Amino acid sequence: MEDETVAARRRRRGRQRNRGRFGGLYKLLSLVLILAAIVAGCTVFFRVDEIRVSGQERYTEEEIVQAAGVELRDNLFLLNKIRIGQQIISRLPYVDEVVIYRDWPDTLVIEVRESQGAAAVESLDAWWILDVRGKIVERTDRAGASAYPTITGLTPVGPTEGALLSVVEEESRRLQGLTDLMKVLSARGMLEDVDSFDLTAGNEISMGYLGRFTVKLPVSGADYDRLMRAADMAITDYLSESDTGVLDMTLEDPRFIPYS
Repeated sequence: MEDETVAARRRRRGRQRNRGRFGGLYKLLSLVLILAAIVAGCTVFFRVDEIRVSGQERYTEEEIVQAAGVELRDNLFLLNKIRIGQQIISRLPYVDEVVIYRDWPDTLVIEVRESQGAAAVESLDAWWILDVRGKIVERTDRAGASAYPTITGLTPVGPTEGALLSVVEEESRRLQGLTDLMKVLSARGMLEDVDSFDLTAGNEISMGYLGRFTVKLPVSGADYDRLMRAADMAITDYLSESDTGVLDMTLEDPRFIPYS
């Protein structure tokens, strides 16, 4: 009788060990099945029924949706937002930033911010429009470039729409100075009054301004915000509307030199 009791106890302990051994596996399988059911439900029910686009000016809503590569009835849950944004920016050069999010249960929202043309440079029998960061946003002809300040003193290398402008190595410092200056001019609302950028001197930027001034600035290492604030103050507060000449901001004490 005692042997039977001991055997029964051993059988119970064996069953308990088996339940403990396989309990974790059962829980894991249950979790996998639950996740699979959730994913299956998402792929079946969350479909794109509407695509909302905002922020565009140059491009149409249809052009942005086409560049995104998204179609109605695509699975909203499985869309790769990063890839969609990269496609829009690479295919539409004037698009500078893209924000994409899902508006559940069936809407994809695309918000774009477009850059603006800032200046034009000539190369390979064509003109190339740049934004303030030096990104090439458009290829055009002389007539199309006439709406923008012209750039001289840079030698573009393999210009391509949608890519940052590349120049020969010895001109890279000039290009960096130009883009730094254009960013400041744009932020201060002064870019629309610029006529031209001449970087042929190598160590300075000669900027045609307001049709009656040449503003000379260092090509690199300059606080362009401070210099342009000082130039604007000189033109507004100290010079008359009939004055024309050179504002030399490369000097420690900036100087106005009338045209002779």
